[in-house]
Amino acid sequence: MKSNSIKLRRSDERGHVNHGWLDSRFTFSFADYYDPASMGFRTLRVINDDTIAPSKGFGTHPHRDMEIITYVIEGELAHKDSMGNGSVIKAGQFQRMSAGTGVEHSEFNPSSENQTHLLQIWIVPEKEGLPPSYQELNSVSATQGRGLALIAGHEGRKGTLKVHQDARLLFGRLGQGETAYYAVAKERGAWAQVIKGTIEMNGAVLGPGDGAAVEGVDQLAFKALEASEFLLFDLK
Repeated sequence: MKSNSIKLRRSDERGHVNHGWLDSRFTFSFADYYDPASMGFRTLRVINDDTIAPSKGFGTHPHRDMEIITYVIEGELAHKDSMGNGSVIKAGQFQRMSAGTGVEHSEFNPSSENQTHLLQIWIVPEKEGLPPSYQELNSVSATQGRGLALIAGHEGRKGTLKVHQDARLLFGRLGQGETAYYAVAKERGAWAQVIKGTIEMNGAVLGPGDGAAVEGVDQLAFKALEASEFLLFDLK
């Protein structure tokens, strides 16, 4: 990627698979979808946009050495893992699981009527062999206001998720016509991913499912062309 650039990844350019019970769109290469030009961005490895049918889900399966963040957009997600955690993540809430030396988990849609829509995010950890751990952001107070709110970071501030990487995840919520700004430190990059609505970022217009890789830009200016929600990753 050239320096001082914003490279768009449009929603319809993503990988797509529909298993009936699961409809997934892959921003980066994942499972059977392989695009050598889309293997991730810096330490951001996966953004999967999943819709799970009622009473369906992912059976128990293993992970290791990955920071896994889930954001539930619509519906609910029932989580169980080999660390003994078990809970239901509701729309508007986040979950973080550090797979570390190894963990097994399952994720199901507990509703018999409504589908679950979520984003699953993988970030490469700063080192391998970390102890597995789990965390939820059950209070959505951080995302109730307008603008950008810190959701996850290496510091593990109170009221946020801790990730074992020099990375930050922010949640953006803007009403129509509202603006927000974010300074990107030198030598760092950013990835924006739109969840709902339409935003203009430094002159580029992004709609639902669109993403953008940012390099060599020191300030991002967001304007909502309609009520919008998006994620912003600040990456080493």
